[in-house]
Amino acid sequence: MSTENTVMSAPLFAGIDQEEASSLIRSMTQIRLRRGDVLFREGEQGDQLFVITAGKVKLGRTSQDGRENLLAVLGPGEMLGELSLFDPGPRTATATAVADVTLLELPHERLAVWIRTHPAVAMPLLGALAVRLRRTDEALADLVFSDVPGRVAKALLDLADRFGQPEGDGVRVTHELTQEELAQLVGASRETVNKALADFTTRKWIRRDGRTIILVELDRLRRRAR
Repeated sequence: MSTENTVMSAPLFAGIDQEEASSLIRSMTQIRLRRGDVLFREGEQGDQLFVITAGKVKLGRTSQDGRENLLAVLGPGEMLGELSLFDPGPRTATATAVADVTLLELPHERLAVWIRTHPAVAMPLLGALAVRLRRTDEALADLVFSDVPGRVAKALLDLADRFGQPEGDGVRVTHELTQEELAQLVGASRETVNKALADFTTRKWIRRDGRTIILVELDRLRRRAR
């Protein structure tokens, strides 16, 4: 998929004439980050929206005692910073590249004009926020009602849905996350998450290869995630 087609899949451009959307894309500023670079930090003032064109970005928060929680991993075609359009204020999370990343930046003033002149995109933008909120609600419910192996299975399936590629008898997921980051995404200790992954590997539900996991028994993982 070309860069422009990737960007066009973002809710910001839903239902808009391609020529107009292309004009806005050309006016956006391109940003490149290396793995580990921080795009913005929790608590900072920010009024830009970003669209990822390549790579992955993690959104995380840090508690007062220094513990980190990974809220989401975003990839090509996904947006971040859109909350600033509806509620300008401090950033609610820290955005960090988990692989080499290319993004397009749109300042709040230009975004506001775009919304006023293309009101049809407001609903897709609100829909994107609703999806993010729904994921947060589900994650909170999982922390209360699901055990760690169930949360690990669900996280693997979500990563597969968004970043997976068919391969032979399974789905290859290059998640780019360290063991610690994967544990933060699940909301458990690294040791407990590794134990769940080892169990899934022994059962031949998955195969592991560094920061890549091949999901083989998707149905069994779905049942375990319930």
